[in-house]
Amino acid sequence: MRFELVKGVFISLALLVTAGCASTREQADFTVNARVSNTNPGNMVADGPEVVTYSTIQAAVDAAPQGAADWTIFIAPGHYHERVVIERTGLKLVGSGQNNTRITYNRYAGQLVEPGSDETWGTFRTAVVEVLATDVGLFDLTIENTYDYPADDKLPKGHPDKTRGTQAVALKIGESADRTVLQRVALLGYQDTLYVQGGRTYVTDSEIRGHVDFIFGNGNALFDTVDIVSRPRAHPMTFTGYLTAPSTLLDNDFGFTFINCRLLRELDVPDNSVPLGRPWHPTTTFADGRYANPFAVGKSTFINTFMDAHIANVGWGSMGGTAKDGSRKRFDPIDDARFSESGSYGPGAAINDARPQLSENQLADYKKRTLLADWQPSLLPPSRYQTLVK
Repeated sequence: MRFELVKGVFISLALLVTAGCASTREQADFTVNARVSNTNPGNMVADGPEVVTYSTIQAAVDAAPQGAADWTIFIAPGHYHERVVIERTGLKLVGSGQNNTRITYNRYAGQLVEPGSDETWGTFRTAVVEVLATDVGLFDLTIENTYDYPADDKLPKGHPDKTRGTQAVALKIGESADRTVLQRVALLGYQDTLYVQGGRTYVTDSEIRGHVDFIFGNGNALFDTVDIVSRPRAHPMTFTGYLTAPSTLLDNDFGFTFINCRLLRELDVPDNSVPLGRPWHPTTTFADGRYANPFAVGKSTFINTFMDAHIANVGWGSMGGTAKDGSRKRFDPIDDARFSESGSYGPGAAINDARPQLSENQLADYKKRTLLADWQPSLLPPSRYQTLVK
């Protein structure tokens, strides 16, 4: 007998129970009470003795109670065109696979908030999904900002229709977030795909696509076995993009750490055209003025990572910012950042004076437990929910 999942969102009224660590990667074996419930028009799968059905993801998120330690929303196959803001601690969104559950929205930095207004969204309000709470998990789904960057990119400089503010975030992990998990998730965008603003984030078995600064922010994020895929630009240029733009504060020992990842590219991304990152010193308001934050000394580290030939031989790039006197200055990747590698391999790997390497003593500090400050992320076994459909 085969049951078809109706498009919708199913929220369980039962709690997920962690049975223990199933592997050295702390993969939890969740004990789930699953049932099949006939509905009109279709059948649905969810865990728990009772099922509540919602037509949008946000409605299900808003209905989640604040008291329970964990709360799981299963998202059936389908295309959900909406913004999702998560402010509930301990929430898990579980899709039906990256190719089956897609959350999309079209918003970009230069877009007017409403017709006739002078207010634009700005980069930090463009995200398709915003995580603003602790202990949130995203599993088995795709999040995509569908702003048509390539169409704008094709326009020549000075064209009257060219957009100012093409940043378009897919996922924002906010300043109030911590212990965020992404597993088997695809994040799709172009400029500024993933914004990690704060807390600890663990990303595994996932994919992130973009080109300009498409992993950025001051949070502490560990990328474990993740494909980082660069996308092409419409016109020839020396650097077609930058993988990371960290703004890590000096009191944070770890910013963005990539371990056992792959740096890949789409067609038409040239060789030697993508630096690993550049230092972002955000313009910040201080008592004596508004200028680039001198305490934001970004940190990105790549360990045992495959690098295709699009990775630039120079390794890292510089980035502009506002000086205290209001002039523009360039922040250097060696003097104004904390960038490093260890064990890089593939046609884009190189060792030279512009690509700092970790010493053996330094490498010893990059253990998962140390990077995540003793937090052990709980993961979902592959296809756990898909096995409920026979």
